[in-house]
Amino acid sequence: MGTIRTTCRPVWASALSPRALSPLVLFPLVLATLLQAPLALALPVGVHAQASQVTIESLLAAPFTSDMQAAPEGGAVVWAQTGLDGRNLWLAEAPDYQGRILTPYPEDDGQEVGSVQWLPDGRSLVYVRGGAPNRQGEIPNPTSHPDGAERALWWISLEDGEPVRIGEGSGPAVRPDGTGVAFLRGGNIWYAELDGTAMGVGEPQVLARIRGGIGSLTWSPDARRLAFVSNRGTHAFVGVLEVESRAVTWMDPTVDRDGNPAWSPDGSRLAFTRFPTSSAMTSFAPVREARPWSIRVADVDSGEAREVWRAEEGVGSRFYGITADNPILWGDGDRLIFPWERTGWILLYAVPASGGEATLLTPGAFEVEDVALSHDRRHIYYSSNQEDLHRRHLWRVAVAGGAPEPLTPGDGIEWNPTPLSNGALAFLRSGARTPSHAVVIPADEVGPRSGERARPLLARGAPGGIPADFPEAGLVVPTNVTVTASDGMEVPAQLFLPPEMAPGERRPAVAFFHGGSRRQMMLGFHHRIYYHHSYALNQYLATQGYVVLSVNFRSGTGYGMEFREALHYGATGASEVHDLTGAGLYLKARDDVDPERIGLWGGSYGGYLTAQGLARASDLWAAGVDIHGVHDWNVGIATFRPDFNPLEDPERTRLAFESSPMSQIDRWRSPVLVIHGDDDRNVRFVETVTLVEALRERDVHVEQLVFPDEVHSFLVHRNWIRTLDATADFFDRMLRGGR
Repeated sequence: MGTIRTTCRPVWASALSPRALSPLVLFPLVLATLLQAPLALALPVGVHAQASQVTIESLLAAPFTSDMQAAPEGGAVVWAQTGLDGRNLWLAEAPDYQGRILTPYPEDDGQEVGSVQWLPDGRSLVYVRGGAPNRQGEIPNPTSHPDGAERALWWISLEDGEPVRIGEGSGPAVRPDGTGVAFLRGGNIWYAELDGTAMGVGEPQVLARIRGGIGSLTWSPDARRLAFVSNRGTHAFVGVLEVESRAVTWMDPTVDRDGNPAWSPDGSRLAFTRFPTSSAMTSFAPVREARPWSIRVADVDSGEAREVWRAEEGVGSRFYGITADNPILWGDGDRLIFPWERTGWILLYAVPASGGEATLLTPGAFEVEDVALSHDRRHIYYSSNQEDLHRRHLWRVAVAGGAPEPLTPGDGIEWNPTPLSNGALAFLRSGARTPSHAVVIPADEVGPRSGERARPLLARGAPGGIPADFPEAGLVVPTNVTVTASDGMEVPAQLFLPPEMAPGERRPAVAFFHGGSRRQMMLGFHHRIYYHHSYALNQYLATQGYVVLSVNFRSGTGYGMEFREALHYGATGASEVHDLTGAGLYLKARDDVDPERIGLWGGSYGGYLTAQGLARASDLWAAGVDIHGVHDWNVGIATFRPDFNPLEDPERTRLAFESSPMSQIDRWRSPVLVIHGDDDRNVRFVETVTLVEALRERDVHVEQLVFPDEVHSFLVHRNWIRTLDATADFFDRMLRGGR
């Protein structure tokens, strides 16, 4: 399954119906003959030409870029890249900004690299290598290495690039004076001294043993105090540790959930969020209103705090976050910047730290996502779908208010705005035919519509850059369409049409459903690795002759609160199945689609919807690929809420099960490929075990691809290639081979 994809398939597949094949006969045959017969599909010559250029391997040959971080001094920027050559940090420095690899991890071993914390001089940084443990305390080891894996802190200089191990741990917070780093280990706060002159590390010591789940370590500007959050399950406190005296002061503790501590520039005050306590079970259920959340500012010496802002009742009373170092940013003029959904859209507001009315900074019907504060604290850089609902672009607005400035309009997708210490702006970019890559706008050119002057930090064809032979010319440009759900709701989607279709020709079709469900597919390579690779497969399928529909179903993001918090979605009625059905009927009604050859696929929430389609409408969906999908909401809820007891509310439990694919298992007839890693922490592996057993009992054709020790969003790059390759092959056999 790791071989290069072409338009070839076994000759026997053209004569057999998937429903007529016994699983006992087909599955061994698939394993023995998959991709062995060198016979071409009966497709137009132009499609063969595209297939010779576009393979799954070539689409995933460009590394995925993420997690940009600016140095506090000197203008440098670092970011992460993930691909077949491992997971590494890359670096670009002023003034020429020629990217180069920083960390030395060439193996595709799935060990994550991130949590970057710069030292104050901008000449070295601390990072974490290794993923978070599961509930058994096991660190991800997706290659099943006999030595196991660890999650540890490392320190690396920009000059020599030789990492120095600090010790096991996570959540680093470098002291503002550069003399040490605080971090988490075993539920406690630890500290290690750093000698920047000799790159020496002192023996790590326990700094504080605090009850609860500790997180959000944040140093005061004067390096004397360390703020943190202690999550106690039903409630959470914000505390401040005085390092020298080792005394802890709690900031206005109550029964509520406090978090997101943000220091004032002078270190005398601490702002934080307060979410009213609630025992309501809201997992995979719409929540449009709640007891209003608030922002409080505490005097650090006394721990006394006052409320400086509270959300209004109704829309916006529930907090919904952004992607930022902290959802509270302390800006110039003693203003606090924060997200609020008052209008039904996630927008940015500012309020005086002393209290008062909130001022809307980003007016309009759109959603703000990535947010960063400039080094002088006077401007906010953010990504949003303002004026372009199906993409992301960068904007800038003054903390003091005024009209936002569009920085990167156009047909691209931009995210992760990273203002550099010298005034330049680095960010990540992709397009309909171009995968993610890092770019920079020089300081003297940053301004309205300056995105066209951005240049890549890694040249095309250079090590780590987009490969020179990336098959950009062979890809298609998707278009926006609207699908009418079976209950009449209008749902956005993106259509990928195969190249060189003849008039009146009918092709097989595939619908894709994203995960989350709080996600949105876009008109280009996505800013999340999971959907970046999903988009790549949709492109591949289109170049192989499929009509592909990528559906942004209700309960996703990008289209406002009411769309995201869709009534009766998920475990409260599965209303998104109306969108699923509407997508199938949309494809079936197209004059370029063979109505008997329509498949669907998706991962996580998309796997759940794939299973819903096959369980509820096998007459519409001829085949599906279910990647780690949820099949019983009562199991899925318990994964995220260990305290969930289905016996407490029998009616809720009944509705959750009736909203699940397993409730309709007797109607499932179409063949399915299931794919899952057995160390999945988001969707339990038992969900797939239970499904396969039930389908076998009903003589439904099932194929499997299982990754021992792999997690939810696959960490090993070659596992992504195998997944996409297996999915494409399955559709070739099931949808091209005759039903």
